[in-house]
Amino acid sequence: MLPALPDGDERELESSEEGGGAAEERRPERHGRTYHGLYGYRRSAPQGAAGGDGSAGGAVGHTPSTEDFSLSLLDTNLPAEAETELRSFIAKRLTKGALFEGMGNVASVALSIPEGKVGCYYCRFQQESLLEMATLESDINAPEYVVCFLGGSEKGLELFRLELDKYIQNLKINLDLEQKNLEACVSPYLRSWFEDAICPIQRVVQLFQDKLASLLHAALSYTPVEVKNADERTEKDISSVQDKELTRAFCVRFLAAASLQGLVQEGTMTSLCIAMTEEQHKSMVIDCSGPQPQLHNAGSNRFCEDWMQAFVNGAEGGNPFLFRQILENFKLKAIQDINNLKRFIRQAEMNHYALFKCYLFLKNCGSGDILLKIVKVEHAEMPEARNVVTVLEEFMRETSVA
Repeated sequence: MLPALPDGDERELESSEEGGGAAEERRPERHGRTYHGLYGYRRSAPQGAAGGDGSAGGAVGHTPSTEDFSLSLLDTNLPAEAETELRSFIAKRLTKGALFEGMGNVASVALSIPEGKVGCYYCRFQQESLLEMATLESDINAPEYVVCFLGGSEKGLELFRLELDKYIQNLKINLDLEQKNLEACVSPYLRSWFEDAICPIQRVVQLFQDKLASLLHAALSYTPVEVKNADERTEKDISSVQDKELTRAFCVRFLAAASLQGLVQEGTMTSLCIAMTEEQHKSMVIDCSGPQPQLHNAGSNRFCEDWMQAFVNGAEGGNPFLFRQILENFKLKAIQDINNLKRFIRQAEMNHYALFKCYLFLKNCGSGDILLKIVKVEHAEMPEARNVVTVLEEFMRETSVA
């Protein structure tokens, strides 16, 4: 049974129904148009910053005010009136000291656009090449920037905060924000924010359809994945860009979003990755040379197939935020199952009936193959729990043969 979305998210994100089905009545695509704004941000030395004796004086604990900074528009696709409203919104946040360098925020903002109220991701940053110079020279006038991405709802953008943070990081490192380079490189990059940061999960779902169950299975089990014969965008959607030196990377962007990294102990995930890599089947291969991707050495189970159906049903609505919410619910249910199994195993160390409950749970949860591998790694140094896991493995093998 698939968990429902948290209260209120049904209205924002078109909840999937129990059993993986989609809601019967679907609203049209909710994100509408998307917008961006890029501002140059300059702080000026506040009056009284230095006392007559050269001391810091009023600079200590100083909070910016409207006289202490300026915002200059560098690039936007907003109408003039809406841009002025956005600039006022950002100025108020700066005045309150609510924008910290490199830390993205998400809020709702009402603008004079057809969508009215939209979600807004905004972040203050400085180019990497200028950070060291500013640190060395302590130049308060070192150029900084504020970028805004607008579209969908606040709840929707909040789901993609990490992806948007990474998108800004790439802007900081790779793009020259000088005026001469704005039209050629920076403007196209800003216009593509929604397509590049929000839509990859949706594109992967639409590309793989019922084969998505194997991707979900690989994500949960940390099976390495190799992509072959993919065009640049497809490979970018699938492949992790964490290590650009690796061609056909083994981690995939979709798998990174679907994996339990950060939710399960880091040591467990590392050991699980090693264990899966050492298994005979090694990596799952995705061959994109034909019109539809072909999977080799792919695995699946009932749990992943049920959730795959939720994704496929969600594709009818065309809402990229819905796919991310389904993905988060998928991970939540997997974590709940892992915790339940670990609790049963602790009980089974002293109670034979609890051992039988472990077996029934593994048999009925739909993902017993993956859960056993995870708890086996976690309990490797715990003799009593390891013995319980060994017995469960034998039970599961016997029933699968039977």
